[in-house]
Amino acid sequence: MKPILLSLILFLVFQGSYAQLSYSGNILDANDKRYLEGVSVEVIGKNEADSTNARGYFNVQAKEGDTLKVTFPGFIDQKIILSSERFIQIQIQDQARLLPTFEVKAEPYSFRFKDGKLVIVDPNEEKPLSAKGQVTAGFRDSPEGGVAIGGVISYFTKKSKNAREYAKKLEYLKRREGYLKIIDSDSIKTVLEKDYKISDDEWDPLIIKFNQMHAHHEFLDWSSEKVYARLREFIEWEKDWSN
Repeated sequence: MKPILLSLILFLVFQGSYAQLSYSGNILDANDKRYLEGVSVEVIGKNEADSTNARGYFNVQAKEGDTLKVTFPGFIDQKIILSSERFIQIQIQDQARLLPTFEVKAEPYSFRFKDGKLVIVDPNEEKPLSAKGQVTAGFRDSPEGGVAIGGVISYFTKKSKNAREYAKKLEYLKRREGYLKIIDSDSIKTVLEKDYKISDDEWDPLIIKFNQMHAHHEFLDWSSEKVYARLREFIEWEKDWSN
């Protein structure tokens, strides 16, 4: 009897270790954090795949240790080894945004960066034939100088301003990662709608009111656990009040 019982236990443990689990999540553009629709998500080596919806949501059956392959036209392919974390938020990089910028406009003025300074080039100076509007490099003592840059001053100031604004946006989104992980998760939405008997029509107004009540801090630097707990408290309070 004991050998049979032991064999049964080992069989169940063996089966459990290979059980398929549901892995879900959202896929976003790594640059502007928008959802990507139509992204292909497949479990390598298995006949299991999905495509993201308008909210970047996907769901596949896999097990811990399997590898997900994420592909989308114009974006860099990404592979993710699955762990015990069942919800995954994946950011993929647009290939075009990694290309270097090597050409600037030279009209109506040209500028040269030399000896640590950006100076206007005299339009009457004698110049050798050159590629207009390009960034060129040469020896320090050459007639062309060490580095020459052509372009309009507004181009540099605008580019610098945009870079600062973009850096601020990224920092803001990073500080709200805990909030976004909860609010943008279709799987968490499904669980809460089921637990509290909330319809899809009720969900968005409920979240808007939840955001309004916390507008003074915007969930900055909150962990996903803290946001989730506060959201459940808020829904319970709303349900009790409505009843």
